[in-house]
Amino acid sequence: MYNPDTELLFPLRVLPQLRNLRGEEWSRFVDYIGSQESTKPEKCAFVLMMVRMGGCVSCNSDSFRAMRGCTACSRQTVRRYKGADHDLIEQHHLLQKEVELFLRKQAGLPAE
Repeated sequence: MYNPDTELLFPLRVLPQLRNLRGEEWSRFVDYIGSQESTKPEKCAFVLMMVRMGGCVSCNSDSFRAMRGCTACSRQTVRRYKGADHDLIEQHHLLQKEVELFLRKQAGLPAE
């Protein structure tokens, strides 16, 4: 079954749909990530966070998640997260460091 809302990994186009699922801190964070002010590593870290939380790597075209689409799956993933908004944002910051380290290695720069 083909669903036009299903992609290989979490698509940033779904970001606005996640804004009102948690508290005010989360809403501000989602607004920032979706803005022009956020950097590519910050956006990549958000995608990585959602991929890991939602299990995008194990999703395939025959799975129930794929049939529902990325929007529904990511909304459910964010709603089901048991920690506080601050915990999610802190997780993002850790993943941002991971992304930046990866990019430095790819560029042949020493890790700091």
